Amino acid sequence: MSRTATFLPAEWAPQDAILLTWPHADSDWRPWLDRVDRTFVALAAAIGHYEAVVIGCRDPKHSQHVRHLLAAADINMQRCRLHVVLSNDVWARDHGPITVYRNGRPVLLDFRFNGWGGKFACELDNRITAHLHESGAFGTTPLEPVDLILEGGSIETDGQGTLLTTADCLLNPNRNGLDRAALERRLSETLGFARFLWLRHGHLAGDDTDSHIDTLARFCDVRTIAYQGCTDPDDPHHEPLRAMAEELRAFRTAEGEPYRLVELPLPGARCDENGNRLPAGYANFLILNGAVLVPTYDDPLDAVALARLRDCFPDREVIGLPCTTLICQGGSLHCTTMQLPAGTVRFAANRP
Repeated sequence: MSRTATFLPAEWAPQDAILLTWPHADSDWRPWLDRVDRTFVALAAAIGHYEAVVIGCRDPKHSQHVRHLLAAADINMQRCRLHVVLSNDVWARDHGPITVYRNGRPVLLDFRFNGWGGKFACELDNRITAHLHESGAFGTTPLEPVDLILEGGSIETDGQGTLLTTADCLLNPNRNGLDRAALERRLSETLGFARFLWLRHGHLAGDDTDSHIDTLARFCDVRTIAYQGCTDPDDPHHEPLRAMAEELRAFRTAEGEPYRLVELPLPGARCDENGNRLPAGYANFLILNGAVLVPTYDDPLDAVALARLRDCFPDREVIGLPCTTLICQGGSLHCTTMQLPAGTVRFAANRP
């Protein structure tokens, strides 16, 4: 694939920073605020060992609160940039910019965000990327609005022009109302995709995103896909995830070879106070410059998932990060983050 064309880099490509939108009291996080603050501090600290962190804070008082939390945890503040920006929620994967390279230069794309098909308030989150750009969070990197609803958690790429995604999300009438051919044309034009791998099965109970791919199946390299499995025939996830695995086995690389598939175990059921199952899974990992952060749930299968992902990423540290609090609001580790690829934002202290 020509590098003079528009292309969306794989997550394992070099990064400048990770974007976070910090939780605050004027949101659904209020009942868990102390706990989720601790989770975000741990997340920022883990990221900070490998690269920089750009953090959106609700207002100046909130920014001071976050700065105090980070300093108390002895995090290198030279690697943290805090910006004031109003927000509804924390899911930066879906309201943050999607960065492509065009003729070798990064361009931030600001797709529309409609709260996963109108399920939740999102008017503030829909403006976060534009407001961060106006505040200088991304330096001089250009920003382009795109009149298309698209969440970062709904797309997965090998960096070579292949899109892995789910029909339940991208073809859902609550997003764009486009048929498959029309949507593929738009995604080819904006993100440079040349190949499309569509999954029609698979979901996690408690997921409000209509089956985001980043909860189900992830590229680890151009030939390897780690996917969420379920070996318990009595679990409601068993049949849809089995059918998804069959679809993955039928997919081929650009060279016509089957993918190397690595099944991730499904942790034991986690439920809210009303008995509703929460979307705990291990496919929601985050790839950094020198590491992979993996959500854990105080479950015996955490160790199994970490071991299997270490085999997928032999050149990176694979680190577990407790995410039981995050799934209380329907998401996990990858959902809270958005990578800013190399050249997007300059940090003086971006390397260990």
